Amino acid sequence: MTLIKSRQTHRGSAAQRPVPPGTPPEQGRFGSHEQPGGPAGSNRPARERSSDKKGPGASYSDRGRSALRTAGLLGAAALLALVCVLSLAVGAKQLTAGEVLGGLTDPGSSAYTVVHEMRLPRTVLGLLAGTALGLAGGLMQALTRNPLADPGVLGINAGAAAAVVTAISLFGVTGYTGYIGFAFLGAAAVSVGVYAVGGGRGATPARLALVGTALNAALVSYVNAVQLLDTASLDRMRFWTVGSLARAQDDINLKALPFVLTGVALALLLARPLNALALGEDAARALGSRPELTRGAVIVAVTLLCGAATAACGPIVFVGLMVPHMVRSLTGPDLRWMLPYCALLAPVLMLGADVLGRVLGRPAELQVGIVTVVLGGPFFLYFVRRRRVAQA
Repeated sequence: MTLIKSRQTHRGSAAQRPVPPGTPPEQGRFGSHEQPGGPAGSNRPARERSSDKKGPGASYSDRGRSALRTAGLLGAAALLALVCVLSLAVGAKQLTAGEVLGGLTDPGSSAYTVVHEMRLPRTVLGLLAGTALGLAGGLMQALTRNPLADPGVLGINAGAAAAVVTAISLFGVTGYTGYIGFAFLGAAAVSVGVYAVGGGRGATPARLALVGTALNAALVSYVNAVQLLDTASLDRMRFWTVGSLARAQDDINLKALPFVLTGVALALLLARPLNALALGEDAARALGSRPELTRGAVIVAVTLLCGAATAACGPIVFVGLMVPHMVRSLTGPDLRWMLPYCALLAPVLMLGADVLGRVLGRPAELQVGIVTVVLGGPFFLYFVRRRRVAQA
């Protein structure tokens, strides 16, 4: 019995001894057909084996997906250029493409006044405001994880509008330079208020939507009350509170440009931190992100974008709601692609709504804020209905 045990012990120790380098497979611990894990070389780490299973087709698939998204960006840029041409050509007076080109380049052209002094500033303002609202909506939906988040739905545009209306009525402020500071103050206050009252880090999409809707209704009521009580300021506030591009001027565009560009740059820089934050705070910190700093930067970016757009053309809703949803179906949730798409397609929606308002309201026109409400209302109801069906 003792002899058998000693032989088993000797065999076990021999099996555990390391195999000298260069030993043929048939002389190793296992035969050439008995190596654990399969054929020779398969005892590598699981990560390497999984990469072999993916093969070169995985990298080709990723490259193909990136190429497709890049092509989509180029297509969105081409669509934006087409809508800009329509914005310059369509109006009370129809212009051909040649007349538009002459109005842009030739001061002696008969269309120079119409194109260069009226429609070009309006088109540029639509580009700036559309980009700002589209990016603000994408940032808010990513931060709050609420697909219904929108600068209009959550009351941020109404907060900026209420602050500007107060400045006009009580302090006699006029001009974009005076509006912009109050717009920033109102947008920032409502952003922080909705996020805090909605529960902060524990906020749910439904709670944020309810708080934003209630605050938006209260602020809109306040704006209407001020307009009724202050008839002298009513004419100045009437088109502005509806949301209009009709009063666009070069000086307004130049003053809004640095704020919008700063907000756009900050929004694009926040794409990676927000992607990390979507995995959870612990995972974001493990990836080197700082959730508190990311949230604060998002609020700053949204304030810059919404404040500049609202001060320039008034509160316009649903642009920041519709565009991110349409874009997400093309790019997925990756904000590195989603935000650039929003920056290109939101102005398409804004200028397209403006052109549609000019066509439907001839010889006058429908303000762009009215058209976006008509388009966005059914979209909002459809999306809420679809979410209820999906959750049922």
